[in-house]
Order: sequence, then structure tokens, then C-alpha cells
Amino acid sequence: MIDLHVHTTLSSGEQTPAAAMRFAKAAGYRAIAFTDHADATNMQHILESMLPMIRTYSLYSGIDLYAGIELTHVPPQLIPDTITEARSMGAQLVCVHGQTIADIVDEGTNLAAIEGGADYLAHPGLITEQEALLAAEKKVYLEVTARPEHALTNGHLVKVAELTGAPLILNNGGYRGYDFINKDRRRAIALGAGMSKDQYQQTENNSRMIVSKMMML
Repeated sequence: MIDLHVHTTLSSGEQTPAAAMRFAKAAGYRAIAFTDHADATNMQHILESMLPMIRTYSLYSGIDLYAGIELTHVPPQLIPDTITEARSMGAQLVCVHGQTIADIVDEGTNLAAIEGGADYLAHPGLITEQEALLAAEKKVYLEVTARPEHALTNGHLVKVAELTGAPLILNNGGYRGYDFINKDRRRAIALGAGMSKDQYQQTENNSRMIVSKMMML
């Protein structure tokens, strides 16, 4: 299993990166990406703190670790340039906090994240078909989430993705150790959102493809 959406005490999470790593490994995950909430005020600090840790801990922890960023509440007009800036600072993965119905997110955030070439768009809420078509064209993954407050629109997302060919991944979006769900729970969330078994398997394959890309950085 792979989880590409993990929060730590570097932003709003309740556990240090090392603790999150331990819980993920115990739950059976083979790779995780730390994606702490970031904007212009803390992005550099997060990456400067995270990158040396993951380089060392990946060698000895028995789980592959990656340093990412979740751009959160960044004005849509600034998102494309901020994605580029995060990568220049060493982020191996850049996602954007999408227009979930569980939060107040600026209109246009989903589109800006896709146009800016984020690796994936987290919990994109009531994403439009036009946005999903662009995500398919630009190969920006859309996140089906295990986090309950964001998962209310998973069914809508799966339908739109099926219509448009937009690629999906499944993440936990967790803040604490018990947010790392097991394989059976991941599968149940996917099927409950309306995926077929083949579609669910493809989401898991998509996460592997993202990891393969990060390994080449």
C-alpha cells in the first residue's frame, strides 16, 4: 500500500514525521509522502526540515519516504508559480488542497492546480467535467479520499472520472497514527464510491506510478 497524503507536526498533524513513518509501516504501507499544509510563509521551512530526515530515515526504516507539499488556501492566481517554486525547493511531490465541500476554498483552485501541473489534486469536491477533462489531458491525478469529511463527494468524483478518463488515486489524508487504514478498508472505500474492482486496482497502480516518478528525481 502507498499513501501520498500524510500530515505531520510540521503543519496540522499530531505526530512527528518519524512517528508517522512508524505507524505507516506497522499498518503495512511500503511508501508514504509527507504532504504538510503549506503556503509562502512555511513551505521552505517544511522542506528544509523534511528533506534531510527522509534521506536518512529511508535508508533504515524499511519504508520508502518522500517529501511533498500540500499547497493550501493559496490564491488560485498564485498556484501555478507556487507549484514551480515548491519543486525548485526540492519537493518531490506537490499537491493542492482542492475545493472540498468540508472547507472554504477559493473558487478556481481546482482549475489552477490542474493548469499548474500539480502531481495530484486533493479532495476536489464537486469537480466539473471540464476540469476533469483537463486533468486527464495534463495527467494530473485526482484524489479519492478516506478522510470522512472530504469523502462525501467521492461518488461524484468517481463518476466524473469515468466519463472523462481522469486518473484517480486513493489517499488517507491523515493527521494521526490510526488514520493509516488497512487494505480491506481502502478497497471498501473505493467500491463504496462506485469504483469497479478493476478501477480500484488502477488507482493503486497509479500511486505506484507516482512513486516510480519520484524515485527518478
